[in-house]
Amino acid sequence: MGEHKESLRKIITTLALKNDEIQNFICCLKQSLQNLEANSTRVQEDLESEFSSLQSVLDELKDGMVTRIKQERASRTYELQNQLSACTKALESSEELLELANQTVCSSETDGFTQAAKDIKDSVTMAPAFRLSLKAKVNDNMNHMMVDFTQEREMLQAIKFLPVPPTPEILASECQVCDNTVAVMWALPEPDSKIDHYILEHRRTNHEGPPRAREDYPWMVVEGIRETEHTLTGLRFDTRYMNFRVKACNKAVAGEFSEPVTLETHAFTFKLDAGSCHQNLRVEDLSVEWDSSGGKIQEMRKDKNRTNSPMHSPARSAMMSPKRAPSARVGRDRFTAESYTVLGDSMIDAGQQYWEVSLDKESKAFAAGVALRSLGRFDQLGKSNASWCIHLNNWLQQSLTAKHNNKARALDCPIPDRVGVYCNYEEGTLSFYNARSKLLIHTFRTKFQQPVIPAFMVWNGTFTVHTGLQVPSIVQSGQKRNSGTSSSNASLT
Repeated sequence: MGEHKESLRKIITTLALKNDEIQNFICCLKQSLQNLEANSTRVQEDLESEFSSLQSVLDELKDGMVTRIKQERASRTYELQNQLSACTKALESSEELLELANQTVCSSETDGFTQAAKDIKDSVTMAPAFRLSLKAKVNDNMNHMMVDFTQEREMLQAIKFLPVPPTPEILASECQVCDNTVAVMWALPEPDSKIDHYILEHRRTNHEGPPRAREDYPWMVVEGIRETEHTLTGLRFDTRYMNFRVKACNKAVAGEFSEPVTLETHAFTFKLDAGSCHQNLRVEDLSVEWDSSGGKIQEMRKDKNRTNSPMHSPARSAMMSPKRAPSARVGRDRFTAESYTVLGDSMIDAGQQYWEVSLDKESKAFAAGVALRSLGRFDQLGKSNASWCIHLNNWLQQSLTAKHNNKARALDCPIPDRVGVYCNYEEGTLSFYNARSKLLIHTFRTKFQQPVIPAFMVWNGTFTVHTGLQVPSIVQSGQKRNSGTSSSNASLT
């Protein structure tokens, strides 16, 4: 009976996963149909617009050339008309002189003949007919206005749809994820000299498989990439994975997106447990401020935070180890008295984890470190065997100390405004760094018997926690060098 139930449960799980996969594929198909309709309409409108634009260019060119022909015809007509008018007048004058000369020759009168002949000679000399050019100023040939559109017609007939750039392929094995940066590499199936740039899109997700049609996070776009690689820097890894896809673009059109690639972006992510913090601490997301007026507002939010805390969301429950506790202090009251403490909501029970905290160096007191879940509500960080921390004191004189089990060691180093905390659970190592320079401040070496939780304290000041950070490479290399060696930063045990 038990074996059959177990087998049936496996079948149910398999069917549920398959149904979810099919449902996701159905959503993708529906989205593809919508995209197809929209894209077809868009390219048809673009085509009509291009042909309209081309026709406008041809019409404009035609109008310009017709205007030039008309101008040329008008100019030549004017010249020929003027020349014709001048010749007509000259001909009329010449005919009059010819008639007068004939009359004079035929006249029988001798008186005045000599003078008349002389006058006719002078008139002929000055006659317009002898001053005219009998060559047309312009010709009637208009061959220079002829056109031959054979080449252009062939070009128009050769018009085709633009060649689409080939689809790149992301080289998953060559992509690198470290130090909260992701280096993405890709390649084309064949060289294409017309590629102008690439567009890379990335999206956060908690699902390991191919991208889903419905995701909690949008695609982020990086445009204008000229090479076949790109590095994203300054990322906060608050999800387990990231999806990546890329497409090539030439001067006119973009190609298809590559097959998406999913890369793991594991980092330590946690929230602050506002439900158990001291009532004089005002917790807003990952920022904490000392509030001398007390915790009336916090008490009003207490029940809401316990029911609507981000630790209960599906996205956060899907995160890998470190394990997220249902509550950092189940069934316990707030920290009270002078224990101005707030804990993280995630336990560290394996692996190497790293987070940072920005502090106000003018705070009267500040501490950061880790604590066991058994830390008492009256316990101050570093004053019992359940917590390890570095402590900043500005009460009488400024000092920075490492504290554990009510023992303190003065630290001779500049006080940073941002501290990095590194925890290696298996090796029992807890190190503090200047987060800006990555210089080591102090290292505790112990053996954790229970899971530990990020812990913070502030009095008359503020601080902000930064999570979703991977262990920096320089910290990892430094830990390897110092592993198993003794130093001035020995444990306070």
